[in-house]
Amino acid sequence: MEDSIEMILQEHCGVFPTNRPHPVLSACTAALLTGLYGVWSMFTVPGFRKIPWSLKVPYLPSSRDQTQNVMKLLQGRRGHLADLGSGDGRLVFAASTAGFQCTGFEINSILVAYARSKACWNGVPSRQATFVKKDFWKTDLSSYNNVTAFLAPGVMELLGEKLLKELPEGALVIACRFPFSDWPQKSCVGSGLDQTFAYDISSVRTHLRTAAK
Repeated sequence: MEDSIEMILQEHCGVFPTNRPHPVLSACTAALLTGLYGVWSMFTVPGFRKIPWSLKVPYLPSSRDQTQNVMKLLQGRRGHLADLGSGDGRLVFAASTAGFQCTGFEINSILVAYARSKACWNGVPSRQATFVKKDFWKTDLSSYNNVTAFLAPGVMELLGEKLLKELPEGALVIACRFPFSDWPQKSCVGSGLDQTFAYDISSVRTHLRTAAK
């Protein structure tokens, strides 16, 4: 019965074909998917072998609203800023324009080269914006009084431990999208995927010491 219905639909309606897709179409589709995967891999995979699997975070660029939210939280601040996982450098460029001396940490050599080229093209001096191909997990961040990070939920606890150990008193930490679960927020801006959170490292230390007692 099912075969009869299928034959009727094919003969009279021309729908639900049972023949396999055309080999040329299949080949083109496969090539397209392979190309897209290759482009994605260029931006997410390089450098991953150099850090533990648990600390790997794929490249995901900040949105315009997210960058603006970060800059709102940085108002009134000055000094050195470290952007952890700087990607294409958009946040570093925004902060350097506001007067910060910025360092973008990125393990993806392609993104580092892109950000450096963009800085050169736009005439941004290295004293304002520097991009380094370096693992920030293995870098002492004690010379930075401003830190921004757009990473992933799974690494925030470890990142918090590192920042509490290394950052100077009065440092400001800004987390994009994913907050520190046990840190008291100084302020937050935005909503949804573009929400950003600011933390005063001195207040966080005081809070955690009090909670421990």
